[in-house]
Amino acid sequence: MAEQPLYWTIRSLLRSGRIIPFLGAGASFGGRNPSKTPWRTLKNQAEGTWEIGYLPTASELATALASEVEFPSKAVELTTVSQYYMLVRGREPLNDCLHEIFGLKQEPGVLHHYLAESAKSAPLLIVTTNYDDLIERAFDAAGQPYDTVVHVTSSANNGEILWRPHGQPPRELLSKDLDVDLAKVSVIYKIHGAIDRDERTRGQYVITEDDYVDFLARMMRKTAIPNIFADPFQKRPFLFLGYGLSDWNLRVVLNRIEKELRRPGDIVSYAIDTRPKPLEKKFWEKRGVIVYDGMTLESFVEKMEKTKPPGAKRGAS
Repeated sequence: MAEQPLYWTIRSLLRSGRIIPFLGAGASFGGRNPSKTPWRTLKNQAEGTWEIGYLPTASELATALASEVEFPSKAVELTTVSQYYMLVRGREPLNDCLHEIFGLKQEPGVLHHYLAESAKSAPLLIVTTNYDDLIERAFDAAGQPYDTVVHVTSSANNGEILWRPHGQPPRELLSKDLDVDLAKVSVIYKIHGAIDRDERTRGQYVITEDDYVDFLARMMRKTAIPNIFADPFQKRPFLFLGYGLSDWNLRVVLNRIEKELRRPGDIVSYAIDTRPKPLEKKFWEKRGVIVYDGMTLESFVEKMEKTKPPGAKRGAS
């Protein structure tokens, strides 16, 4: 585990807007332990209806989608199951199903509120691969303005992103045309799409095999990531929160960022993972990422808040 002073370093970077938080699926679990607490319970067995209490993990979502379309295999992987679901039922029913699940108004967690409060000191650029809107609702609760940028997957759209300036309706445009002053406003970049509560047909989800092929193709053409993010992606450290360190989707994104943006190899980044495997830790260390292991995101936030500046006297705030 990294030494204690790094907590203060990360806190200082957040409060000055000089680090980019990357939020993965684990950031949406809150205090739930997925191995002990189910995300939904059967409401009516005859009708096959469920009551959703929490947002699901990728494997839980894959299992749920597989059961709805009688997926012809015991091995379920989210991209494959989603692809099959779309082929059997169509894209619109798939999006409707995802809207119903991720429309759950689960309360934002300690981490979401902490990031929203941190943005009061300096605007943050936050990247997330989650479809939910927990981080947006935490910003709303804190009264913090922010823009959202959502990756578009629908073939009916002509643009590559949906940009929602704070307090305004979303507008569709090419990623190269996005113009935001990152020094003045926080931006939440939904790199794999997002639910839209105002208009369900506007929801975007990078989830099927075809979606990921298209996303990778856009990455190769340098049209996926808005140009306005190139400078911070090149110069700022990353803080990975709630990712399994073996997540290949994240690795693809980082690989393209490193190659296309020529990100320097001497930038130190950080990751929080409860139980990383030795091979995963080595992979991240080669990428200049210090891994904090053996702790939850909640305890990590608590430690950052309680850690005193280097050289501070005992009892000083």
